Amino acid sequence: MRKKLLGCLLTGAIVACMAFVVVLFLIKALWAWTIPDLFPGAVAQGLVAGTVSWFTAAKIAIFAAVLAAIAGVRRGSGRRK
Repeated sequence: MRKKLLGCLLTGAIVACMAFVVVLFLIKALWAWTIPDLFPGAVAQGLVAGTVSWFTAAKIAIFAAVLAAIAGVRRGSGRRK
């Protein structure tokens, strides 16, 4: 029973890590695809980065998750039962 639980936990942790890496890759790809087209002058002058690092993508993902959590809490607190 413990081996099965440990196996499930390990599998879940691996899937979560893989999902996080996929999200980081999507953030990096979308940033590199959209930002230079939206702000070409700012990227050329160095005011806005044309690409982001893995660490910066992680910070953006965490920031977006916190904003989504706050929005979810606010939306859920106004409901009546």
